[in-house]
Amino acid sequence: MVNQLNAESDALRTLRTFLNDEQLALNGRLPPERRLCEELGLTRGSLRKAMAILEAEGQVWRHVGRGTFFGPRPVMNLSDVEYLNEHSRPSEVMEARLAIEPQIARLAAVHGTPSHFSEMRRCIRLCRSAGEWRVYESWDNNFHQAIAKATCNKLLISLFDTLNIVRRSTVWGQLRSTKLPPANHGSFAEHDAIYDAIVARDSEQAVELMRAHLRSVRNRSYAGMEQ
Repeated sequence: MVNQLNAESDALRTLRTFLNDEQLALNGRLPPERRLCEELGLTRGSLRKAMAILEAEGQVWRHVGRGTFFGPRPVMNLSDVEYLNEHSRPSEVMEARLAIEPQIARLAAVHGTPSHFSEMRRCIRLCRSAGEWRVYESWDNNFHQAIAKATCNKLLISLFDTLNIVRRSTVWGQLRSTKLPPANHGSFAEHDAIYDAIVARDSEQAVELMRAHLRSVRNRSYAGMEQ
């Protein structure tokens, strides 16, 4: 059992290294399973288990009959996503986030359930324990998505997902001076405060804290850092 767990951990680490080294474009197609197994020296079973973990993190997505793609799963077809990516500036993405996400936080405080809150807390914990920026980005993405899901409003969730896909395409792959988020990374405390307000059902405080968080993210981005 120990050897099996070690093999699965090694497969996941090998696959993460491959994705980092390849520098694939968002929604870029990964090589077929057989080729990956040959190139990375992995069994089909260990590769699939590692892929499942990365898919749960939002780092890859799979389409039956088409293959595995890099990045979070789009909520639209790829041509629509590419069109929005090409015609949206980072400043426009941030303006859209500031217009939408504070109100999403408000509704999450009103309609969220204990299971939603538990998922938010899990994402916060995994953001803090991330061993590299891409893992942090995935769990940061999942945290904001968990807040959207807590609105229990399918239309808002769909709008958020569309915005989120475009947002991630504008920051994915940015160069950073550190391997992983520093212990004092600003978003950690900001996430905690947003979570506390939502769980306390303080909708107005949730709005203000989300707005402050996004402005802080914007300032860090301008300074050459990632959220």
